[in-house]
Amino acid sequence: MQTKVAFAAAVAWLMLPAASFAADLEGEIVTAATHAQLATQASDLQMVHMHLHHTVNCLVGPKGADFDPTNLNPCAGSGSGAIPDSSDPAKIEALNKALAVAEAGIVSPDIGVAKGDAGSVYTQLEAAK
Repeated sequence: MQTKVAFAAAVAWLMLPAASFAADLEGEIVTAATHAQLATQASDLQMVHMHLHHTVNCLVGPKGADFDPTNLNPCAGSGSGAIPDSSDPAKIEALNKALAVAEAGIVSPDIGVAKGDAGSVYTQLEAAK
């Protein structure tokens, strides 16, 4: 009988929708920071912008106004985005500041400026962990 109950509980757990699982806020921030760092190392402007888009997607999540569905969301399955998953006002403020800098880097036509913004985003996200 105990085995049947354990099996039923395991089956029920596996059937829960993904949204019912806790978000991995730290993982989302780490992944966003990783892509900001990758942007600093990119060899051309298109790659800098691409990695900054990935950073933004991790920060805002798929329901965020700034989410770009034409770019990868490397945080898919980790939660709803670092900003919406955070409940700490100070962390939300820090993440929003990083978001603003990432968005500035995305629209910059200058690779040096875009990489500089990416470096700033990386530093800000490392501090926000």
